[in-house]
Amino acid sequence: MTTTDSGKEHSRMELITAGLLTKSAKIRALAEAEYSRNEIAKYLEISYQHVWNVLNAPAPTRPEGQPATTDVLTGTIGPGGRVVIPAACRKAMAVEEGDEVVLQLEDGTLHIMSRAAAIERARELVASYVPAEVDLVEELLADRRREAVRENSE
Repeated sequence: MTTTDSGKEHSRMELITAGLLTKSAKIRALAEAEYSRNEIAKYLEISYQHVWNVLNAPAPTRPEGQPATTDVLTGTIGPGGRVVIPAACRKAMAVEEGDEVVLQLEDGTLHIMSRAAAIERARELVASYVPAEVDLVEELLADRRREAVRENSE
């Protein structure tokens, strides 16, 4: 591997591990990205045995590296305003490269949601204002029918 290739791999590993808080989380993320145990140990400057132990230990109850709601993660604004979302956050949000996300700016705070989460939030908002027994589609159709009858009678 040339020095340039090595630098590209190092940059890719940095992107994969960005925002992960523990070595164990970084080891698991890199292994999931199909890096060898040797490559992981060298990149993280730890022993091969440490990598082996983490990858062969029982999985934690909360996926290691998946941020709790209280975790504070950091990122960097890149060229063109691009932000890299850490792998653990993407996994928790169930989004992958190329997926659409919804951005909401609220009091100077940017919220990033998966499309599914945004739809669910909208459903919950509508449900809080509309009684369960009301069928909005039927009400809309009834309104349209009344309007059509009124227009035809004029």
